[in-house]
Amino acid sequence: MFAGALRPAADITRAYTCGYAHVRARAPPERSQVTRLLIRSETAPENSIDPGCRHLYGQGVIDRFLSKGQAADILRPIWPDVLVTEVRARTAGQLSSVYEVRSAAPVEAVIVKVYADQWRWKQAKEVFVYRLLSAHGVGPVPVILRVEPDTALFGYAFTVMTVLPGVPLSHVSADLDGEQTARIYRRLGATLGAIHRIGQVTYGYLTTRILDPEPDNTAYMTRQFAKKLAEFEELGGDPELHAGIRNYVAKQADLFRRCEAPVLCHNDFHEGNVLVEHRGDGWEVSGFIDVENAVAADPLLDVAKTDYYAVQGDPVKRSALVGGYGPMPEDWAARLVLYRLYHALELWDWFAAIGEVAPLSGIAADIRRMV
Repeated sequence: MFAGALRPAADITRAYTCGYAHVRARAPPERSQVTRLLIRSETAPENSIDPGCRHLYGQGVIDRFLSKGQAADILRPIWPDVLVTEVRARTAGQLSSVYEVRSAAPVEAVIVKVYADQWRWKQAKEVFVYRLLSAHGVGPVPVILRVEPDTALFGYAFTVMTVLPGVPLSHVSADLDGEQTARIYRRLGATLGAIHRIGQVTYGYLTTRILDPEPDNTAYMTRQFAKKLAEFEELGGDPELHAGIRNYVAKQADLFRRCEAPVLCHNDFHEGNVLVEHRGDGWEVSGFIDVENAVAADPLLDVAKTDYYAVQGDPVKRSALVGGYGPMPEDWAARLVLYRLYHALELWDWFAAIGEVAPLSGIAADIRRMV
């Protein structure tokens, strides 16, 4: 276990639906204190939504359900004779809602993702990144079937894409033995490595281009830490902890320049966004989803997010992830610690900003151990 890893403690896995938590607590040995997983919800009955999401409706987000008739209208430009039999709400959130549309023919099911008006720009980003990944043979990822930025048909912009088989890894990971866990995490490492072979020109937030690009990693990460520290302060974070983070980053800032070139980073590659399917005598990775957080950055920034959100100090997972990834730079462990701190700070800011206070003390405890 490298320096800065979380110490064993009671673990809380939080399965976030719409940004709010349904908590499943457990305390296995050698598991770290909380890192919250943001995952898709279970499917709900036809034309309904997970009860945990209902509080979002009427609050400026996606405020109506997709009917079978509307779904058929959406799909007919692709399949003129489509017969929609069922619409299932997968998720509802402040950015978008996801529906599984089932039909008798010509396909069994597709995904329709509907975007709140203020987040329509995310639609273009998601389509761009999925197609970029597919063009480089990285996946499996959903195939884009239709993109409609116009709101005339349904009242919202929408994207139609294929359904990947399987369930989120987070649904089954607690029941996997060491061998299955290692096999899956080696695949996750290899997938991250493949994503990171897609080079970028500058550092920054990715849409269909890089916004506010920075020429080097030091400039980018210095800006990002300053932004997140400012948010931490504005949101009422502990001043002593704020000073500790700032001082630690200042001492370790030389590590930023070790990144030689930016690459495509998924930036949300955790167990909730990795799908697995039971094949033969075990579970296998069947794809990954949710590329809305993608950035152009140090590849180790991406590895660090997987490490903080999913590995959580588990030596089997970390060894397999690193082994599957391929050759790492000599200073990878030190850079990972610094980037894990960034992800913890960002996560604290996010929960505080949406008023979800329950996770804050656990994340703050993580941060204290890091600095």
